[in-house]
Amino acid sequence: MRFFNRSRSPIRREKPVLPAGTAATSGVSPASPHAFVNRRPTFGSWIRTIWLDILTMAALGAIGLGVYAAPPAPTRNFPVYFANGEIVYPEVAYPMRKNIIPIWLAAFLASIIPITIFLLCQIRIKSFWDFNNAVVGLLYSLINAAVFQVFIKWLIGGLRPHFLAACQPDVTAPSGTGFGAIMYTRAVCRGDKRDINDSLESFPSGHATAAFAGFVFLSIWLNAKLKLWSNYHPAMWKMTVVYAPLLGATLIAGSLTIDEFHHWYDVVAGGIIGSMCAFGAYRMVYASIWDWRYNHIPLPRGNDGVGFEKGIEYGGFEDVVFTRKAGWGSFSEGGAAMTGGRHHGHHGRRSRSRSVGGVATGGYPVGGGGYPAAAGGVENV
Repeated sequence: MRFFNRSRSPIRREKPVLPAGTAATSGVSPASPHAFVNRRPTFGSWIRTIWLDILTMAALGAIGLGVYAAPPAPTRNFPVYFANGEIVYPEVAYPMRKNIIPIWLAAFLASIIPITIFLLCQIRIKSFWDFNNAVVGLLYSLINAAVFQVFIKWLIGGLRPHFLAACQPDVTAPSGTGFGAIMYTRAVCRGDKRDINDSLESFPSGHATAAFAGFVFLSIWLNAKLKLWSNYHPAMWKMTVVYAPLLGATLIAGSLTIDEFHHWYDVVAGGIIGSMCAFGAYRMVYASIWDWRYNHIPLPRGNDGVGFEKGIEYGGFEDVVFTRKAGWGSFSEGGAAMTGGRHHGHHGRRSRSRSVGGVATGGYPVGGGGYPAAAGGVENV
């Protein structure tokens, strides 16, 4: 199978001049000798780069599931009626309804849809390590976000909009506490124990956390591969594609206010947690988030890292992009795309040495002023 590999003719290259502190293998750790070469490794080599992450994910998953199954930690006081019989907080008196999107489905969509898109795009990108870093980064985001939010739910929580319907309080026998004796604990609840526990853990929204952790990561990845915000004027469909995951995350999160499982601030908090984890995870596995010159380049595992300085080669990741506009994904000998028949990354010979603003690097094809070269001048969108 060569699905993840690019076919390329062998070319002779001069050994690059490496800056101080960079490994002699162009930034590759000896523990992962193939991590910065755009070819599929052996299974053993891949396991050596990922085994610690697998163990960490399993441990975090077990911790998260344990906390998720635990009853709420704090004893929360809440009012039910005023002395005149009026409900104190009608915002927690909504009826109980079923989720429009169950939590398992939200997590499933936030993981499977991005992974499917990562895989389909490899038909053109053809890079095992890009697919690896995309999936691993997505799992970083989803798992860390999930553990983050379940701890907040467990230790802080809050009353869901349907809390009183789940609680079914009986305030006739026990006496209240606090000023006016209107404050009660869950001791007055006569509803189902599981429903009561769940209705005490409103903050933050787990649906919103999962949706934004997965779909924000996907949106950042699509921007890097399509070069939406880069050095040329792209077609509008690329903007639509990059923003579509954000629409999906917003719809999943917003559905929790319609089925009365969450308040708006629960959803906002979950979206912030998920987005924070997505941005952090992407930057862990790719060279940049916003720098369009490097944000498509997957990073190797190791202590040496990558030095984006003079003479560094990028191991064949220069054209690990989906777009072919403005010279992206198009390489030829001589430092510029060929007019009248450009060489794309999966055919022809490529020169790894390019210049960024006059400084030689191996990052991407460039024309004048450090921008990727376009055939015959301004690239059509």
